[in-house]
Amino acid sequence: MALPTPLQGGDGLRLLAILALAQCSVRQLAEQPDSRWSGPATAGLFGLWLLYLWELGVTVFEVPRVLLPAPSLIVQALWDNTATLGGDFVQTVLKSVLIGYLLGNGLGVLTGIAIDRAPFLQRGLQPVAALTSTVPLVGVAPIAVMWFGFYWPSKAAVIVLMTFFPALINTLAGLEAAGKLERELMHSYAAGYRRTLLWLRLPTALPHIFGALKVNATLSLIGAIVAEFFGSPTAGLGFRISTEAARMNMPLVWAAIVVAALTGSGLYALLSRLERRVNFWHPAFRSR
Repeated sequence: MALPTPLQGGDGLRLLAILALAQCSVRQLAEQPDSRWSGPATAGLFGLWLLYLWELGVTVFEVPRVLLPAPSLIVQALWDNTATLGGDFVQTVLKSVLIGYLLGNGLGVLTGIAIDRAPFLQRGLQPVAALTSTVPLVGVAPIAVMWFGFYWPSKAAVIVLMTFFPALINTLAGLEAAGKLERELMHSYAAGYRRTLLWLRLPTALPHIFGALKVNATLSLIGAIVAEFFGSPTAGLGFRISTEAARMNMPLVWAAIVVAALTGSGLYALLSRLERRVNFWHPAFRSR
């Protein structure tokens, strides 16, 4: 492996000037009066400068592409392997992640409501649910592959196991968040458990449930990718990362990582936007 080439005097001055320019431009944009686009514009400018400095750094220091490929090589890999990465996206996200995410969160919320309705279940189901959260992913993924095969059902099963407990715990915490005065008011109106649940306790629990949904959005993607390391068909983001890493094709490995990162960020942003629309009444969103 070649050693990095030391900077020449002129190169060092140019690099310092570029760093100073990047800092000043990002700071000036961040100090603009608050508007709808100031935050996204600042983040976008920071990201562009980061990519430029990444490209400049690996070029100046002659970093081997096996260690860290340049962003231009990653973009080229994305362009050249669009069809391959598209098939990986369908296999990992639209099949494994989507189905496992919906099942895991749905079962967690329904189990939380069942435990709240029948408190004796708390002594039986909640310890079992807590036990599922302690099972290591690298231990359960090979077992899921042996039980459900190499295709998406085994990855969906791993995701269900990962997302069930956060959804359950946040649902229980949200259902308990309803105040005593509000419950007594519903009782004075002769509202039974079902009406109290639908009109008071579930709306109060929605911020907690959305918190679990956002956390599980990233957990499910990580779980699917790691599960694909232990067995998958000839498609999937995890399969692509492990296979191309063995071939030392690091630009394509980073391209698959970029697809996974953009997918996770997009899911989180979509859930955050949906949360603002659903929980518009909550004090945390009224001033936004």
